[in-house]
Amino acid sequence: MTRGWHKYESEDPMTQETHHAGTHADERLDTTGLLCPLPVYKASLVMKRLAPGQVLELVCTDPGSLADIPAYARQTGNILLDTEDRGDTQVFWLKKADS
Repeated sequence: MTRGWHKYESEDPMTQETHHAGTHADERLDTTGLLCPLPVYKASLVMKRLAPGQVLELVCTDPGSLADIPAYARQTGNILLDTEDRGDTQVFWLKKADS
């Protein structure tokens, strides 16, 4: 599986692995500038491609994401490993649930 960085306006990901507090991210999705429901929608597209156990690092600027992303994880059975509120930016680490 290809690992990479995905910027919402780009179709071409750059290969990159990220780490946070010991959390390895297999893919990173930057949804800065997008408002609800687009961060959740774009994250769901990436999560569908990931293999069970792989991790998505999701970067958002929509303050609603602080509620929306945890709700998405609960509804889909995926695991919210960590959240970091950086003021204007929120970062989430989502682990793809086992099938």
